[in-house]
Amino acid sequence: MGALKDRIASDLKEAMRARDQLRLDTLRSALSGFIYKRTEGGQELSDADELDVVRRLVKQRGDSLTEFEKAGRADLADKERAEREILLGYLPAQRSAAEIREIVQSVLAELPAGSRNAGAVMKVVMPQLRGVADGNLVRQIVTDLLSS
Repeated sequence: MGALKDRIASDLKEAMRARDQLRLDTLRSALSGFIYKRTEGGQELSDADELDVVRRLVKQRGDSLTEFEKAGRADLADKERAEREILLGYLPAQRSAAEIREIVQSVLAELPAGSRNAGAVMKVVMPQLRGVADGNLVRQIVTDLLSS
């Protein structure tokens, strides 16, 4: 069992004791995601696999949050936002927009002028930022820097 899964299982017990239903439901969904991923792959999950499961859950919450806000459902959007924040606590610290901008600028400086397009830049930048930066934010920064 991975360290992340152990930590979430321990926090789940604490949420039960504290009768924190939101945290309890959120952590149960993470553990369920681990079980599904393990069953799907047919083997125990590595630490990287566990992080991928949590990242996917964070992304799902973010997507749902956007849709609920568009639909004017503040109650559901607030719930998704809270669940997303709980899950973010289990991921490595995210890079700030300024840090991402610096990395993108250094990649742009290294690329030949003819190959400076969003796809080429993203191809170089994302492996460096995988797991520590939101892909949508990276894409927006790349687009902004290419257009300026």
